[in-house]
Amino acid sequence: MSCQVIAYTILVGAALLDFGLGDPWGWPHPVRWMGAYIQTLSNTFNYGQGWPFWGQRLGGAVLALSLITGSALISWGLVTLGMRISPLLGWGIAVVGTASGFAGRSLRDAATEVLEPLAAGNLEGARQSLAKYVGRETAQLEAPEILRAVLETVSENATDGMMAPLFYGAIATLMSPQLTPLPLVMAYKAASTLDSMIGYREPPYTHWGWFAAKTEDVLTWLPCRLLVFLVALCSGQWQRVWQWCCRDAPKDPSPNSGWSECAYAAALGIRLGGTNTYRGTVKVKPFLGEPLQPIDQTTVRTALHLSRCVYLITLMITGGLALVMSVLYCR
Repeated sequence: MSCQVIAYTILVGAALLDFGLGDPWGWPHPVRWMGAYIQTLSNTFNYGQGWPFWGQRLGGAVLALSLITGSALISWGLVTLGMRISPLLGWGIAVVGTASGFAGRSLRDAATEVLEPLAAGNLEGARQSLAKYVGRETAQLEAPEILRAVLETVSENATDGMMAPLFYGAIATLMSPQLTPLPLVMAYKAASTLDSMIGYREPPYTHWGWFAAKTEDVLTWLPCRLLVFLVALCSGQWQRVWQWCCRDAPKDPSPNSGWSECAYAAALGIRLGGTNTYRGTVKVKPFLGEPLQPIDQTTVRTALHLSRCVYLITLMITGGLALVMSVLYCR
């Protein structure tokens, strides 16, 4: 089996493992170790409080770079060590590790956990389940707002939880015969974890998390645009996705999440955004899309199906490129 084909097989194996098993509750996961590292260093240095703003930014940058590069190097070292013991062990480490960087099954399970009690009329159960996965307050949400929250979570995390890790896994697969997808997937996962933990504008994260937020924005920009293109392709709503995204996506303060949410809104003919409450503070997000139809459970499940189609097409494109590169460059 030639070089790029082996790396692609690892990528497909990881995608299948994530699809079938996901992240079983309680199992060790790299993100937990990353989170512990971020929290420990941030608490040790008190988020740079008392330092000049440039010192806070420098400290946050050192934290971010050390975690991103460290995650890639440790991943590469584990696979290399496993390969020296046995190729099967090395490949197994690469498959399991890469699968842990994908969140397709976890995202689907999270949505289902909210939808099931909602379908049974258990509004309080749906609120409690939703509270595990979103930052907004859920105690007073009615069914339409719960469904909007689920769909916004699915459409936003389709980029950083699915497309971006797969994109960087594909880049690793294609760029070097000696590189498995794992190091770049873990590097991106580290950047995403940093952003989710310290990439906020409010104190004490304002300067400490500035570099982490900007890094994640840059790394996610291209995978997000690829997601928008593939959502338009899979849904068949080319014109509407293009028009609504160009009109509404720039209204969102995030350079990426607004685009992914707006792409799903256009594909499904719905409107996302509106008023949310976070820790007692009311925030109004810009409207994305138009309410051509209401959001119901079928809409959410269609969004999940759309994500799977995007995922599959990305794997197929990567496979075709890997085969071509294997024929052209591998001996």
